[in-house]
Amino acid sequence: MTTNKTTCKNLILDYKELGIQIVKISRIKQLNALNTETLEELKETLQVFAKDTTVRVVILTGDGDKAFIAGADIAEMKDMNTSQGVRFSRLGHDVAKLLEQMPKPTIAAVNGFALGGGTEMAIACDFIIASENAVFGQPEVGLGIIPGFGANFRLPKFVGLPRAKELIFSGRRVKADEAFRIGLASFVYPVEGFLSKVIEFACEISQKSSEALRASKKTINELSETNGLNAKLDAEAQTFGTLFSSYDQKEGMSAFVEKRKPKFQGL
Repeated sequence: MTTNKTTCKNLILDYKELGIQIVKISRIKQLNALNTETLEELKETLQVFAKDTTVRVVILTGDGDKAFIAGADIAEMKDMNTSQGVRFSRLGHDVAKLLEQMPKPTIAAVNGFALGGGTEMAIACDFIIASENAVFGQPEVGLGIIPGFGANFRLPKFVGLPRAKELIFSGRRVKADEAFRIGLASFVYPVEGFLSKVIEFACEISQKSSEALRASKKTINELSETNGLNAKLDAEAQTFGTLFSSYDQKEGMSAFVEKRKPKFQGL
């Protein structure tokens, strides 16, 4: 079924018939965590696919069977300052907006952990299809920061404002069955044969009119979009970055890397 396959440093790009393009994050040892280099590769790749008329549907997934995207790379973020935190958040926004605003459908095939930035990339897609081992969550408050790739804006659109607050404030994890129940995931499939089921769904969509799909997605996004998206995301980036000057951020991320419980001081 594969017509061609290309491997980048942190991505595997696999093109299927009927215009199905798979973008697979491939940092297995890091559970496909997003560092700056990976985000830049994703940004460049998605910009190309947005203009490629042979690509009709994009599937975002993770390499291996443990993780979709386990979050942003905390080892890289740990020592960031405010300006670096703002730039990192804006880069994540760029990638998420490309998924959200791409003139063709995007599907997050969530196979395993989708934590922090992983959930944020998933909710930037048009659909989330989860495997039975999928786990979602926004654990940032436990690291002394806030979600920085758009969850403060997008998560309430999926699950409602009170539920989004509960998930962000508690940082708790959500398994696939609950994700389906609260509207976060559209479908849940068994781990075995998971990607094949996602491709089947993508093929159904890809055979529809590409012009009608483009117009439909553009219209839905415009009608559901609150005014001032860029201003809202910039406010998120600024708040995200500001927290990188706090004691709690340094303590929270150091504790994560050192595999110990953080001792927050509210500073």
